[in-house]
Amino acid sequence: MESPKGSEVESGVSMNPHKRLCTANNRPGTALSEVVDVSIIMPMYNASLWLDECLQAIFDQDFTGSMELSVFDDASTDDSRKVVEAWRQKLEGRSISVVISGHNSQQPRGVGYAKNKAVAQSCGKYLCFQDADDVMLPQRVQLQYKASVFHSNSLIGCRVQRLPEGSTERYTRWINTITQDQLLTQVYTSHGPTVIMPTWFCSRHWFSNVGWFSEESKGVPEDLIFFYQSLRQGGGVTRVDQCLVVYRYHEKATTHSVKEETIWNLRVGFLQERVISQWESFTIWNAGKQGRKLYRYLNATNQKKVKAFCDVDKNKIDKGFYTYEDSKEQPKPKIQILHYKDASPPFIICVKLDMTGGILEENLKSLQLKEGTDFFHFN
Repeated sequence: MESPKGSEVESGVSMNPHKRLCTANNRPGTALSEVVDVSIIMPMYNASLWLDECLQAIFDQDFTGSMELSVFDDASTDDSRKVVEAWRQKLEGRSISVVISGHNSQQPRGVGYAKNKAVAQSCGKYLCFQDADDVMLPQRVQLQYKASVFHSNSLIGCRVQRLPEGSTERYTRWINTITQDQLLTQVYTSHGPTVIMPTWFCSRHWFSNVGWFSEESKGVPEDLIFFYQSLRQGGGVTRVDQCLVVYRYHEKATTHSVKEETIWNLRVGFLQERVISQWESFTIWNAGKQGRKLYRYLNATNQKKVKAFCDVDKNKIDKGFYTYEDSKEQPKPKIQILHYKDASPPFIICVKLDMTGGILEENLKSLQLKEGTDFFHFN
């Protein structure tokens, strides 16, 4: 993807040159004579309701290195930019330089665009991504900076506290409890990136290596696209096992604009690319709706690799076969349905995690299967 163009018309660019260590037209990969240690990257759109709390948390960081806050306002119609400007003197008094820019177009250009612009005008050796409606805890920058120095080609995440408490309970539990190994094996599930975007921290070098965020239309998961590209480039995924971000859930969050079908297609494509392409045959665990949907979305080569569906539901097993009625082949493909104890690995698990009261996990354990080798979770 090309970098954001400096020639685009923007308004309200506000800088204080004597506070800056580098110019605003830096790009990842550019040689810098002077840089700050960490740039906090904050895209912003109509966030005035949460900004005071967010900015106070940035002010309260216990990091002893140099920091800057790079904000790009994506055509807010509230007073978000004024709120940030009001914090400039206080933040700079704390030696946190502030860069604010944005545009006043009638429509926002999207989260990916705003993140790219905020990165482009920043000059930190490390990038700390911060949503304007979230709150970082005092140790966030310090602990993730240390982790990123040791894992310079990785995306660094952390545990989160969900606000309001109890919202998206299963998702939050998954974020906070999956193991280091599962950060890599569970990248195909519907939860998305195994370290969530509002907690990302990485070196500028690695961001440059991966590339810019997608700036496609609204509804595109720019975080998942970037996450997958990072993995393709050989990047790692690491989590600081402390709660360092208060992750806010509300109806206006941009997450709600992402199209489910877009995410599904990305996940299926990545699963085929990274896993199924390496297998000669495999079993889909779940003969129900989700398992059959995965089968239908596989390419023709990979459909032929499906040797069976397996399940625990007697009614499905008794049917004996799943017939792919939409196939143009004659005769129609028929895939046998087995009890999971009669099926053989490797498996793609299309049963929702944490939704069976531990039964799925016990069944997998009883077969002595290794995640990442014998099976991968998809749902």
